[in-house]
Amino acid sequence: MFLQRSAVAVARRAAVSPVVKRTFAASVIRRDAKNAKNVEPHASVGQKMKTFSEIKTEEDLLGPGAAPGTVPTDIEQSTGLERLEILGKMDGVDIFDMRPLDSSRIGTPANPIMVKSAGDEQYAGCTGSPSDSHVVHWLGMSRERPMERCPECGSVYKMEYVGPQDDGHGHHDHHGYEEPKTFANYVKPEYW
Repeated sequence: MFLQRSAVAVARRAAVSPVVKRTFAASVIRRDAKNAKNVEPHASVGQKMKTFSEIKTEEDLLGPGAAPGTVPTDIEQSTGLERLEILGKMDGVDIFDMRPLDSSRIGTPANPIMVKSAGDEQYAGCTGSPSDSHVVHWLGMSRERPMERCPECGSVYKMEYVGPQDDGHGHHDHHGYEEPKTFANYVKPEYW
């Protein structure tokens, strides 16, 4: 009786290995991959990967892709802005200028903290001076209204537009939309 219980306990604890190591479908795929010598290579695999300095047009931002049967890396499969960012980082260029804003001083109307933007609008988070003096206040700036003041510490931020001067879309009239007035519209100019 004791021997039967011991045998059952040992059998339960024993590591059970599967009879079949992998499925038959995976085996067939592997066999076919080994025997496929006449596989036509991907059209873009043979093309040379361009460096950051060689990028001139949008077509240059298409990656070569991975060889058939391999897993692509980030640089092989990325396209567009993601590819431009990766290539720039490989050359030591920060494409999107992700450095934090200057929080060593409080911006004034005469000497504001500059925020670069390639779009029509930009948001900046103010944490005060020195950094983390107050909770984050998000300030929205636009090309029509490039300066904003933090409501808690009074620091002034100004958007510097670095994008193309004419985007060619002609959407700047906004069909007569006028931005709503705020307290800033009623402050005397000498107080700014």
